[in-house]
Amino acid sequence: MTEPPLSPAEVQEYRRLRDREQLRHRRLRYAVTSVLLVVAFVLSPLAVVATWAHTQVSDTDRYVQTVAPLARDPSVQKTVTDRLTARVMDNVDVNAITDALSNALARTNAPPPVVDKSHLLAGPLKNAMTSAVHGVVDKVVTSDQFAQAWNGANRRAHAAVVKTLTGEGNSAVQAKGDAVVLDLGTVVDKVKQKLVDEGYQKASAIPDVDKSVTLFQTDKLDDAQNAMQLLDTLGTWLPVVTIVLAAVAVWSAPAHRVAMMSAAIGIGVMMLLLLAGLAIARRVYLDSVPPTALPPDAAASIYDTFVRFLRSSTRTVLVTAVITAVAGYLYGPGRGARFVRSVSARGTGATGRAMARSGLRTGATGRWLQGHRPWTTGIVIAGAVLALVLWNYPTAACVALVLLITVAVLAVLAVLAAAATADGTTNGPVNGTTNGPGDGPADGTRGTVTRNE
Repeated sequence: MTEPPLSPAEVQEYRRLRDREQLRHRRLRYAVTSVLLVVAFVLSPLAVVATWAHTQVSDTDRYVQTVAPLARDPSVQKTVTDRLTARVMDNVDVNAITDALSNALARTNAPPPVVDKSHLLAGPLKNAMTSAVHGVVDKVVTSDQFAQAWNGANRRAHAAVVKTLTGEGNSAVQAKGDAVVLDLGTVVDKVKQKLVDEGYQKASAIPDVDKSVTLFQTDKLDDAQNAMQLLDTLGTWLPVVTIVLAAVAVWSAPAHRVAMMSAAIGIGVMMLLLLAGLAIARRVYLDSVPPTALPPDAAASIYDTFVRFLRSSTRTVLVTAVITAVAGYLYGPGRGARFVRSVSARGTGATGRAMARSGLRTGATGRWLQGHRPWTTGIVIAGAVLALVLWNYPTAACVALVLLITVAVLAVLAVLAAAATADGTTNGPVNGTTNGPGDGPADGTRGTVTRNE
């Protein structure tokens, strides 16, 4: 038994209720998408910092790669040379030497004026010895052997670095009060041996001196250690959570493409803010280090060296976000996007037809590529994303390289699809136009839909 047809009033009420429910559903989806995107935006810079911190404390090769340039940095070398020279000369009693010279001259019945004025040699003697010791120390610090020793010491001390950043342990790199210092005991011993080899035999009797160099000094060391522990804990999962939140936001949005562009733009803005924050942190750090502890140029080199991989990662995410936003726009209905797609289709189509006319026809393969273009495009893009995920520490240049390869592969596939026949006609859709669910026939005529009540 069939139900009687609805009256016009009932049909109007049904449509009103349906539209209201659809509007409520869309508002709910927009709300969920907005919340997820905001959370993803807030977490994105923390995820980048957490990943950087995690690699620094978990990957020895990465840590050594981070600190290796310090051994060859001129400002750091000068600081180390000056400090070691001063500490060596502090243990040399020049007055005792001049006193011994005066006594020796007196025993040889030298003229009294000569004996009395022998103490005037203390200044020139100290300057000469300082210059000589500085030259020897400089040779050691600027040598390849020093760089190798630096890398080796840092590699062995990496476990101590981990303990320092987590507030534990006491080794080559350690926390002392409000400062983080590096023990250069091995380097000092090499300098003493080099002095002995250069003819300064008394250098072997130099007592142990302060062998530590201040790397960082701040009254917030405890807070930094606590933050580093938290970031290290979240280093593995926070990036995953951020990506999943952004993906779910795009999936739940009524307009997937617009949501993807919004996610890319938001994350890109957060990366710009992170770069600005690093610049501000640099200024704060330099202001917190007194010149007596570390010269400004050396402190700047140390900061820039330690955070250069963090800056690189931030730029990589920024470039990826920009590319994603641009790609989302080019797949949209905008006039500029349609123009770019039209020019690309004409270019690849003309190239493919020229190949076919010259005898290089792709036949069934080209027709298959033309008919399955959405699938092949998706596979190529998925492969590019997978390459970036599997790339060990990708940079902005790596992202650009993958993008160029992806565009080239898509262009080649489009050319091969257009080379199916000499006139460019195929059994599938033309110029990349596909008929989605609910679209009419390919010839542009409107189809007739018959519904059985």
